Amino acid sequence: MAAPLLHTRLPGDAAASASAVKTLGASRTGISNMRALENDFFNSPPRKTVRFGGTVTEVLLKYKKGETNDFELLKNQLLDPDIKRLPWLNRSQTVVEEYLAFLGNLVSAQTVFLRPCLSMIASHFVPPRVIIKEGDVDVSDSEDEDDNLPANFDTCHRALQIIARYVPSTPWFLMPILVEKFPFVQKSERTLECYVHNLLRISVYFPTLRHEILELIIEKLLKLDVNASRQDIEDAEETATQTCGGTDSTEGLFNMDEDEETEHDTKAGPARLDQMVHPVAERLDILMSLVLSYMKDVCYVDGKVDNSKTKDLYRDLINIFDKLLLPTHASCHVQFFMFYLCSFKLGFAEAFLEHLWKKLQDPSNPAIIRQAAGNYIGSFLARAKFIPLITVKSCLDLLVNWLHIYLNNQDSGTKAFCDVALHGPFYSACQAVFYTFVFRHKQLLSGNLKEGLRYLQSLNFERIVMSQLNPLKVCLPSVVNFFAAITNKYQLVFCYTIIERNNRQMLPVIRSTAGGDSVQTCTNPLDTFFPFDPCVLKRSKKFIDPIYQIWEDMSAEELQEFKKPMKKEIVEDEDDDFLKGEVPQNDTVIGITPSSFDAHFRSPSSSVGSPPMLYMQPSPL
Repeated sequence: MAAPLLHTRLPGDAAASASAVKTLGASRTGISNMRALENDFFNSPPRKTVRFGGTVTEVLLKYKKGETNDFELLKNQLLDPDIKRLPWLNRSQTVVEEYLAFLGNLVSAQTVFLRPCLSMIASHFVPPRVIIKEGDVDVSDSEDEDDNLPANFDTCHRALQIIARYVPSTPWFLMPILVEKFPFVQKSERTLECYVHNLLRISVYFPTLRHEILELIIEKLLKLDVNASRQDIEDAEETATQTCGGTDSTEGLFNMDEDEETEHDTKAGPARLDQMVHPVAERLDILMSLVLSYMKDVCYVDGKVDNSKTKDLYRDLINIFDKLLLPTHASCHVQFFMFYLCSFKLGFAEAFLEHLWKKLQDPSNPAIIRQAAGNYIGSFLARAKFIPLITVKSCLDLLVNWLHIYLNNQDSGTKAFCDVALHGPFYSACQAVFYTFVFRHKQLLSGNLKEGLRYLQSLNFERIVMSQLNPLKVCLPSVVNFFAAITNKYQLVFCYTIIERNNRQMLPVIRSTAGGDSVQTCTNPLDTFFPFDPCVLKRSKKFIDPIYQIWEDMSAEELQEFKKPMKKEIVEDEDDDFLKGEVPQNDTVIGITPSSFDAHFRSPSSSVGSPPMLYMQPSPL
């Protein structure tokens, strides 16, 4: 007599097995129950069966006793990848529970199945794809926005936790799979959002993976960031605004059913207002806002900052910052995760500044890292509204004191001349001081003006500016011009003689282009960028704007004061910052031809937040 057929669905325990999976020779009642379950699960007869006697539980018991024949038959069937592709998520709760138990028993019996099971679960962390065919040709491959998607994600996370109870080393095996399964950055916004959301959920119940998960996410965000410059994003927004002429600039970006068009028009309005026109910026904005929301959820408990949790998250993020952000030149937005975290409590902002300060002054660090640390210090002090004036003054004291010590060591040396390659960190620190002073001078002088001036005079800017290292020649001309105008107004130091001499010494560089040779002057030899220039991502801005210091325009009285010793130039801009209002300029500022890098600083139609490059109109022939 032939042995009965056994369906290869493993139950959670022996009792469940006896009720859910029976042989064909069981009683009529058992057959009826089993058929009902099969109809729910497959809506058709089981795809795979194995011929041997007894239940799966009995097979496993035999295997423990050394009888391996039946188990080998079962294992050969389970090795078929189709067994892990069963459509189990959108089924009844009974079927889902049985399948979860099946996964638990499977990995507990043979850990060789652990990786395939984890891979199968991770593949469900993105919306399913619906492929429409005409004959043998795929004519459509679109996302299926399943209403049950959140519930499906919940079930997948339950599955991971069940497997982890059977195999405690599950997180160690899971991380490489999560890296492998991460969608390509050009995938749709929804796909990336769902996957990153699920990664962040995993970091909650597998805390040992949090550092690696955050590093993976930030690495992917950085790839998006460097492929979407601030200039490109703003140009796309401006073009869309001009093209649409006040109508919805994102028309057509939403996939809507025709019969639901009216409903979407009324309900999706706010979402459209938040949508970025630039496709890479749209992906970056969605993922950035997701990470910032996660950070707040982790650090806040009952509306208050949890010091312990925030400290743990800070440790993870500062290591990622050192590894990924500091060595990356001119990233625009990803670094705002540190800006946002530091706003939770002053102690974290001070810890961040101290960390950057150690990077800057440590001669064992590469010069490029030290210079980047200087850029971050200046931009952070200037832009972080949550940093009090006393902390700003403490940082200025540290920086200026270090600059004076540096000059002491160079005065009698053979390297006491202007050279970016030799003194890059020094110039970076100088620019951090100048940039912070330009942004914070009103606060430094508010209240008691005499006391404020006494403090600024104690910094002895004159010695730094007049030194043989000549920082005014290396720092960005825009920063130098603002610094010169403000220090001249308050008679702290007179910079214009030095600026004029530097301009006369500035040598042009001949650069070959497609249209012929062109004369170009290097206006940014230090390769400076300000990492916390205004955020232009619409969703992420909502997190940053309340804690962000914008550039305050000069009053009419101030402009009149600046007008006396200097010629003024009007640089117009619609939004923020240095690009708005009148910029003090020395009479002898020479023409500057923008380089490709300088385009980051001189957007005439945007609010990049950095000082503008200054150009002299060509004289008539």
